[in-house]
Amino acid sequence: MPETSSVLTGKCMCGAVEYAVDDAFEYSMNCHCSNCRRTTGSAFKPFAGIRRERLRVVKGDGAALIYGNGDDAHDVHCSTCGSLLYSVVREGAYVHVTMGTLVDAPTIRPSGHIFVGSKAPWYEITDDLPQYREFPED
Repeated sequence: MPETSSVLTGKCMCGAVEYAVDDAFEYSMNCHCSNCRRTTGSAFKPFAGIRRERLRVVKGDGAALIYGNGDDAHDVHCSTCGSLLYSVVREGAYVHVTMGTLVDAPTIRPSGHIFVGSKAPWYEITDDLPQYREFPED
């Protein structure tokens, strides 16, 4: 029997790119690595991970800007406003959806903080979620 889930909508700031993703995320974290901080301009990037085939760009595919290796790991931004929509990771098998671009609320919530060994020195983590120096292994 196939898994059923609702479908969430996400989009960039200007609305040029929209995506649909199943609300069946497998994990969610707050990433504090320097790359995520730079690409979001924030202290960390809240993301939710899901198999790549469960996300579909439904508007503005031509406006999507790929930064990185298009076949493997890369970030997908809107070429008009620059919003980071999602990252393709884990040898191209998964996407990490930036939770701030979701229009609809997902059922998952971040379960921890990753790459805290390189977090911004001016930011203090004040919640009780687990903290990992790197990405936790399965």
